[in-house]
Amino acid sequence: MGINAFTKTGNTVTFLAAGTAPTAVQCASTTLGGNQYRIINAGTVTVFLGYGTTASDAANNAVVVSNTAPAFPLLPNTDEILTFVPNAYFTGVTSSGTATIYITPGDGL
Repeated sequence: MGINAFTKTGNTVTFLAAGTAPTAVQCASTTLGGNQYRIINAGTVTVFLGYGTTASDAANNAVVVSNTAPAFPLLPNTDEILTFVPNAYFTGVTSSGTATIYITPGDGL
């Protein structure tokens, strides 16, 4: 049994992370239970990604981590495959500057 390459299972969504989190976007998969996402931080600053089952959860989780927080840090110019809840909502904040984030639902590595 091998490891499959990442296969797209829905449309890519995007948002501009800044000092204030933009409205959360939902990244919907066309497959049942799709919960893997390719996330690209195309910016030059760290983005603190907020995610959740609702837009409100994602917004509440998008905070700059200074000690402990629910946000997931995305380093500048990175491309990650991460697992979250199916059809998750995403948004993000930065401590300074802006960064464009691209999220694609899928399956594989």
